[in-house]
Amino acid sequence: MLESIETTATKIKRLEVQGARNIAIVAIKAMETLAQETKAKNKKAFLEELSEAKEILFASRETEPLMRNAVRWIINQVERGGKEKVRDLAKIVSLASQRFLKNLEDSKERIAEIGARRIRNRSVILTHCHSSTVTYLLNKARSEEKFFRVICTETRPIFQGRITAKEMLELGVDTTLIVDSAARFFMNQADFVIVGADAITSEGNVINKIGTSMIALLAQEARTPFYVVSELLKFDPATMYGDYEKIEERNPNEIWKDPPENLTIRNPAFDITRRDFIHGIICEEGIISPHSVIGVMHRKYPWVFE
Repeated sequence: MLESIETTATKIKRLEVQGARNIAIVAIKAMETLAQETKAKNKKAFLEELSEAKEILFASRETEPLMRNAVRWIINQVERGGKEKVRDLAKIVSLASQRFLKNLEDSKERIAEIGARRIRNRSVILTHCHSSTVTYLLNKARSEEKFFRVICTETRPIFQGRITAKEMLELGVDTTLIVDSAARFFMNQADFVIVGADAITSEGNVINKIGTSMIALLAQEARTPFYVVSELLKFDPATMYGDYEKIEERNPNEIWKDPPENLTIRNPAFDITRRDFIHGIICEEGIISPHSVIGVMHRKYPWVFE
């Protein structure tokens, strides 16, 4: 009964699904499919099935708190739903899934609305990697007939910046693609930097695609505001209790498919950008200081801490 879960986990591992939001969505839909196809006879067996699914999905990527929070939310709703029949429990999974997805969609709209206000005509924006939330924000600004320019880093080793560049061109945005190491050369041309996030820690630090912290350092040195665009549910509650957010290391073949013998290649997928380098986090609650993340989370999503 876990075929849909295992298939989804494999797609996530192989990067067939990219972006924290997209990964959360496919995980939620896999949980919903599992609930619809379950052969569990009672609540205990059903919850065991959901728990096993959770472990499989969690193991697919180390740095995906949005997906983890989504799965936790669904299981939390089943446990607290007060139902015993499996058929009723499956309905709870479906309702919880749809509610979470609706919240994600509402958050995306709100973030785009807030972030687009920061973009003025003739703004120059530098961005790193690909984030569907960032590109949706830029799409919103473009729909308001704002004309701006975007500088995209290519984002090695697998070039997600090219995805951003193509999407910007489709919107009719004046777009420039640069190699990652040229970021400082172009930084003074940018009015501000916007990047996405894969995780937010209890300290207000942000985990995002490798190279993000380098961009943040360059932005600070050039006095260019650096914004993170993210749903608050990318907050990882485990970091409140002493855990570190794990940094996934990917296959060295992504960097060099046929390297010389005895060469060590390291390929971390993410890095940590300290809150001190972040001008603000553009989220569904507004543009907030990274120092205030825990307080905002307690007010907006208290169930995350349960």
